[in-house]
Amino acid sequence: MRQASDFIEPALKKVFAEDFMIGAAVNPLTIQSQEHLLAYHFNSITAENEMKFESLHPLEDIYNFGVSDQLVAFAREHHMAMRGHTLIWHNQTTDWLFEDKDGGPVSKEILLTRVKSHIQTVVGRYKGEIYAWDVVNEVIADEGEELLRQSKWLDIVGPDFITKAFEFAHEADPKALLFYNDYNESHPLKRDKIYKLVKSLLEQGVPIHGVGLQAHWNLYDPSLDDIRQRSKNMHP
Repeated sequence: MRQASDFIEPALKKVFAEDFMIGAAVNPLTIQSQEHLLAYHFNSITAENEMKFESLHPLEDIYNFGVSDQLVAFAREHHMAMRGHTLIWHNQTTDWLFEDKDGGPVSKEILLTRVKSHIQTVVGRYKGEIYAWDVVNEVIADEGEELLRQSKWLDIVGPDFITKAFEFAHEADPKALLFYNDYNESHPLKRDKIYKLVKSLLEQGVPIHGVGLQAHWNLYDPSLDDIRQRSKNMHP
C-alpha cells in the first residue's frame, strides 16, 4: 500500500484548488485499500451505494447506519467534504415503503409521511457533516414526450413527490446544498427535459441549488459539441 510520502506527482486537490474539488465514489473496501491515495489526491467523497434507501432503511423500523457512519468518519478524519447520494430514486428502494399491510399500494399521504420521516432521519443525522445531497435521482424519462419516468413515486404521489423531497431535505438541514441528479444530460432531449424540470422547481420556490451531472462518458459518446452545448444550456 502506498504511503503519502510515496507520491511524487502533485496532489490533484492542490492543482485544482482554485477551480473545483476532486471527488471519489467510495465504499468500505476502497477507504481501507486506497486510504492514502484518497487522502493525498481527493478532498471530497460520495458513498457508492451505502446511503441509498435499501442500504440505510431496509425495514420500516430499522435503520442501518454502521457503514455510512464509517464513511462519514473517514471524511472527517481526512478533512474531506462529503456529498450524500441519494434520498429519492426509483431503484434500490425497499418495497415496504410503497406497500400497506396487505401488500397493496399505500396512500399518497402515508408515502409522503414515510419519506419525510426517512429524509429527516438521514439528513438530520449528518447535518453539518454532509454539505450537499442528491435529493432526487434520475426521474426524467429517457425517451419520448413524457417528462417524468414511470415509477411508484409518480404513480402514488404524482409529480409533487419531487417538490416535497426537496422541502423535507431543506427542513432537515437548511444549510445543505440540494441537487437534482441525472445521467445522459448531454443528449439534447434529456438535457431539455432536465432544464424544464429544474426551471419549474425554481419558479415554484423549491429549495434546489444545483444539478448533478453523472457524465457517463467514453471516447465515442457524447460528442464534444453536445458537451459544450450542455454547458451553455443547463442554467435555468
